[in-house]
Amino acid sequence: MTNEYSNIAIEALNHKAASQELERLALEITRHDALYHGKDNPEISDAEYDALRRRNLGIEQRFPDLIREDSPSKKVGFVALDKFEKVTHSIPMLSLENAFNDQDVYDFTKRMRKFLNLPAGEKMSLTAEPKIDGLSLSLRYEKGKLVTAATRGDGATGENVTENAKTISDVPTVLAGDNIPDVVEIRGEVYMSHAAFLDLNKRMEAQGKPTYVNPRNTAAGSLRQLDSAITATRPLNFFAYAWGEMSAMPATTQMGMVEWMRACGFRINPLMQSFENIEELLKHYRQIEADRPELVYDIDGVVYKVDDLALQARLGLKSRVPRWAIAHKFPAEKAWTILRDIEIQVGRTGALTPVARLEPITVGGVVVTNATLHNEDYVKGVGSKGEVLRDGKDLRVGDHVMLQRAGDVIPQILDVDLSKRPYGVEPFEFPTSCPVCGSSAIRDVNEKTGKADSVKRCTGGLICPAQAVERLKHFASRGALDIDGLGDKQVEAFYEAGRIADAADIFTLRERDARSLKKLKDMEGWGSTSAAKLFDAIDAVREVDMYRYIFGLGIRHVGEQTAKDLSKTYGDIDAFNKAMTSLSEQQVYDELLSVDGIGSTVAQALKEFFSETRNLDVWNRLLVQVKPKPVEQVANDSPVVGKTVVFTGSLEQMTRDEAKAMAERLGAKVSGSVSKKTDLVVAGPGAGSKLKKAEDLGVETTDEDGWFKLIGRD
Repeated sequence: MTNEYSNIAIEALNHKAASQELERLALEITRHDALYHGKDNPEISDAEYDALRRRNLGIEQRFPDLIREDSPSKKVGFVALDKFEKVTHSIPMLSLENAFNDQDVYDFTKRMRKFLNLPAGEKMSLTAEPKIDGLSLSLRYEKGKLVTAATRGDGATGENVTENAKTISDVPTVLAGDNIPDVVEIRGEVYMSHAAFLDLNKRMEAQGKPTYVNPRNTAAGSLRQLDSAITATRPLNFFAYAWGEMSAMPATTQMGMVEWMRACGFRINPLMQSFENIEELLKHYRQIEADRPELVYDIDGVVYKVDDLALQARLGLKSRVPRWAIAHKFPAEKAWTILRDIEIQVGRTGALTPVARLEPITVGGVVVTNATLHNEDYVKGVGSKGEVLRDGKDLRVGDHVMLQRAGDVIPQILDVDLSKRPYGVEPFEFPTSCPVCGSSAIRDVNEKTGKADSVKRCTGGLICPAQAVERLKHFASRGALDIDGLGDKQVEAFYEAGRIADAADIFTLRERDARSLKKLKDMEGWGSTSAAKLFDAIDAVREVDMYRYIFGLGIRHVGEQTAKDLSKTYGDIDAFNKAMTSLSEQQVYDELLSVDGIGSTVAQALKEFFSETRNLDVWNRLLVQVKPKPVEQVANDSPVVGKTVVFTGSLEQMTRDEAKAMAERLGAKVSGSVSKKTDLVVAGPGAGSKLKKAEDLGVETTDEDGWFKLIGRD
């Protein structure tokens, strides 16, 4: 959710803009609280959420008169779900202020010392413990017996999950030891270990059920089951680290209280320590960060607390957080883990791609177990002639590696800690043959430069099952024919069952299924309705845009834009078919090279594809089933013909895909970024940096209404 002020610095906001931003942030943060605490299904990473919180707090500090009644700074978590009985916490369960760098930690200690008026030489001990990424839980004991277990909820009221909590082995139903206070409230975090999470997903997969995304959400969902028998089957754990109401205090320090909890029968984190020196405290933080991959549970930072409980009481609270504690978060979207194995996958064009199998680690709220390793050179760290490559990693099984989710999507390895490399590990040997079909795997050599391609490829072509399956996945994918209901898993299952061997087989599925004794509707995971929907979805793409059809063939070097260029050049499938089957003629080949955007590499790839008899067989059988639509001719008087257009912001009258297709039909080129070459920027609500850049460059801008008026469709 954005508005015209979303990307404006806090210092540049005026009173009106600040008011609107606070309204937006209140709604947005509340929505994400509901997703995270109420549904265990967050949409954004912790770092992005923290950024929203920081912006809200920064605006409130600059405009204190604008602080809203529904301000996120006044709330913790989210309201309890109606499906559980509600429990009012006798002492609110508070959140923590965040630190994102060392300076934030120094500032935190300075603020406390100033508040307490401590002399410069007087020491103040701080505890440090890993911040567990799980679900907060409060356990109330009376006369040593567990009477209530409640989630944090909104901080004041939580959900009664007592019966579920009793199924957790780390939660004692009766406290151990003597002299237990009459009322004891122990607080901590429910979590699921990496191994338990993976085992649970394996069981779910074996049962044909959806798997879970990450341990935190799974632990939260497991604890909040309406049936405690289901919770009992989930391997949950609990770390104790805090307390609520206490009728008597067994210790005078944070460390003392936690040690007392251990004596009562709770598990406490063994990494918790106390420090009098800030440098040692930060050293411990970095050590925990370095050891993070080897921990059996997820953490997202380290929590610091004043050790002396008397000082905690003097410091008290500010807003929704205690003054005496802070969470030092780890840098966003990066984490260290262990490279357990390197496997080779074969893609639709025969490319052999190395994939890292990793010790599971949560990055940005998602458990990552795999990462791309790009190519042979990237893994080895040296080129084909032995030269050291700047971007190479010399990766070996057992290495400690730094992981990042690029663009919050594709995990990649950024660095290797050579100081932790196991003794005697050998360099990875890249295969010289395809691991799927056994055909030779080679690296093409550029005839002009003599340089070997960075990618090694299987020479098996259509005889390689891996390439066949990947080509089918691509053909049915969103960018190509976009067949609803025919995803990767369905393609793999159909191929293994012998239902489809190539793209043409997809369009005879209904006909063959009608004659088959084993109907699709009778297969596991299918039924009459889902089978009928798939057949209808296949029929719906029998008439498809010509460029989608060409792109869907999976011809090497022919991407979506190249497919569009070819479609515009030839106009209809018959003309394209005639040209492609005549590429052996030099005149036709030269004509193809004259097409804007087509070079010798693409031309040669097309020639090789259409000279292969097996490819031609599939091509001809496909054209019996599918009728690619001719390209809509662009009128010479189109007001945007030849212009470069950028769409930005939240379009309200058309989707981004519709806008792009519309502009291209009118002869415009659609770009994703603004530059001096941009002719027009169409900005919807929430347009930010692209609109500003256009204005700075003097590029013409308009809104959706202006766009429709320009093209004559108002």
